[in-house]
Amino acid sequence: MAIPIIWIVALIAGIISIGAAVYFAYLVMKEDRGNDKMIEVSGHIEKGAKHFLWIQYSILSIIVVILFVIILLFLPSDLTHGVVPILARPIDLNWEQALAYILGSAASMFAGWLGLSVGVKANTRAAQGCTVGIKKGFDIAFFGGAVMGLAVTGSALIGVSVLYSIFQNPLVILGFSFGASTIALFMKCGGGIFTKTADVGADLVGKAEFNLPEDDIRNPATIADNVGDNVGDIAGMGSDLFDSYVASIVASMILASFFAVAGAEFEFVLLPIVFSSVGLFASLMGIFLIKWFGSDNPGKSLNLGTYLSTVMFAGLAALFVWFMTMGMNVGDFANQTEFDIAKWRMWKGFIAVVLGLLSGIIIGWTSDYYTRDDKKPTRSIAEAAKEGHAVVILSGFAYGLISVVLPAAGIIAAMALSYLLDGIFGISLAAVGMLSIVATIVSNDAYGPIVDNARAIAEQGGLGDDVIRTADHLDSAGNTAKAITKGFAIGAANLAVVALLFSFAAEAGIVQFEITDGIITKLTSTVDFLNVKVLIGAFIGVVVPALFSALLILSVQKNAAKMVEEIRRQFKENPKILEGTEPADFKSTIDIATKGALRELILPSIISMSAPVLVGIFFGVAALGAFLAGAILSGFVFAIFMSNSGGAWDNAKKWIEDGNLGGKGTEVHKAAITGDTVGDPFKDTSGPSINTLLVVMSLTASIFMGLLLLVNGGDGLLDLGSLMEKINTPSGLGILIGILVGIAAVATGFIFLVKWIRKKK
Repeated sequence: MAIPIIWIVALIAGIISIGAAVYFAYLVMKEDRGNDKMIEVSGHIEKGAKHFLWIQYSILSIIVVILFVIILLFLPSDLTHGVVPILARPIDLNWEQALAYILGSAASMFAGWLGLSVGVKANTRAAQGCTVGIKKGFDIAFFGGAVMGLAVTGSALIGVSVLYSIFQNPLVILGFSFGASTIALFMKCGGGIFTKTADVGADLVGKAEFNLPEDDIRNPATIADNVGDNVGDIAGMGSDLFDSYVASIVASMILASFFAVAGAEFEFVLLPIVFSSVGLFASLMGIFLIKWFGSDNPGKSLNLGTYLSTVMFAGLAALFVWFMTMGMNVGDFANQTEFDIAKWRMWKGFIAVVLGLLSGIIIGWTSDYYTRDDKKPTRSIAEAAKEGHAVVILSGFAYGLISVVLPAAGIIAAMALSYLLDGIFGISLAAVGMLSIVATIVSNDAYGPIVDNARAIAEQGGLGDDVIRTADHLDSAGNTAKAITKGFAIGAANLAVVALLFSFAAEAGIVQFEITDGIITKLTSTVDFLNVKVLIGAFIGVVVPALFSALLILSVQKNAAKMVEEIRRQFKENPKILEGTEPADFKSTIDIATKGALRELILPSIISMSAPVLVGIFFGVAALGAFLAGAILSGFVFAIFMSNSGGAWDNAKKWIEDGNLGGKGTEVHKAAITGDTVGDPFKDTSGPSINTLLVVMSLTASIFMGLLLLVNGGDGLLDLGSLMEKINTPSGLGILIGILVGIAAVATGFIFLVKWIRKKK
């Protein structure tokens, strides 16, 4: 009985989703590509995007194989709950999680490839559609974006449902989620570095120094900028949400195995998959209804899709819960009371997922308010530009910090209400709910770079001012959609990693529960923040998102400097480029962005995967739990702050470019460009990448937990109390000094190794 339900609800939903993605790809491909110049420009963008993706996938394949071997040979193969089975495990191959890891990596790569392949072909068709009208351009761009949204959810649900059908163990699916997060880390960070390298370079030279219009074909970085939109906001954001989507399902399934009512264990583990499948059906219906009704207002259409998907999800989820409760048999339970409790908890789970979805939408609206150019924060930042460059930075910085408050309140409310409903399991279901309509969210996000490219191609293809204004209208809605989806993605990722933290704590045994009918009646934890090792773990966790963010921003800064030099060189050596009589060298700028992005990925990637393992080895699993908690809290603040500040700076600049406060070329405009230049790596590189960092570290902790429990029984190598006694003797002090020297030597060697790799690259 178990397997047919999964295959009917989840597998069929996934297959339908992939089929719909292919159908939408067909609708896009049959549209007119436009004139020869448009086809040429689109070809440059497609070639650059696929070249970057090919190189990145080639490098990722090597990393995936290495991690596959590590999981297969070195991680505990006994995936049952508790410490004792892990310690007493037989030495054999962990092929279940290793296989799941490969499948997760492949599924994420497939979704990114399919979405990007259609996105880079939809741009010129959307631009040509704008010659017919705004509705035609919108349809092409939206359905091009829907390919990515449907590919993400379809491949995720197929992978999760098939793996659980075969192994009947949610811990195996941790490997699938870890594979997805590995790909997401590289795609989101690499794509973010690429796109902002080009964007910042193009703005600093093209706009600020030579007063070139947006997307002017004379600017050598304009094609690289358009390529970056695709690799960063289509493939990158899609991989990011794929990662969070699977992580929320897996965490909820693991917690369900702890907190299910006896007699309904399977139904509770199945519940997250059912809700995710229902969300996919709701998103599909919403997408088709947008096509059916249509609208000349792109922003209204995108919002309509979100509202319709939300309402239909609530209705369908209630219907499926009713079916599941009707299918439960009282004979499977100890008594009538437990049967009634199980049915009531199913309904409480439904309420929790709806609460999670609503809180996600509220977070998205908050990001919208703080970044839209017709709202007070962005207008205030634009007004601040009249006072100079420094003041516009201060204003954007302050509003970004303020914007953290309401999303935090939304997360707190979702956690508190979900916990009151069904304890820790309720919180995990809220995370599932927040990501239930992820197909709609990714579709809206992928729409953004398609219309951004379409606007550029309309200008570069000489389609005229009226068509460019139509494309601008689509692009404006895309900017708003991207701000909302980034806020939504950040909130969803944080709730998902909170659920992963609880599942890690339960699996590691650092929390103990007294459970009655699946509800926690008493909870005790060994994560005592007055314990020095635990406090050290928390401090390290707080610092890692800050370090990670700094490395990514520095990467953009270094690469953008090279881009600026290259653009200036081309203008200086070939004045005919500015005259428009000879084309710029687009290949060289694309190569700078590609090589720089891949080179600068090394250190952030190593930190994200090694930090949790090292904390667990040296300080123990309790400190590792505190490490994850610290990273989640500081990461949330950094992600919201940087994403919203960057979005507000960007839209303040665009509002001025629309003719306000003097318009283009003024000192006010130049100050706003400075704000946008600072905000670019904030909103498109560092801020959104923190989502992936948190999920990767949480999954790394869970995947490697079996090994960490073998290190001094999970207490870590450093027993601070014992070391303190030994230091009081001369020999002990000498040993301590030797350890410190050794650590310094290893750290120094690591730094030189990274520098050597970068130099060779």
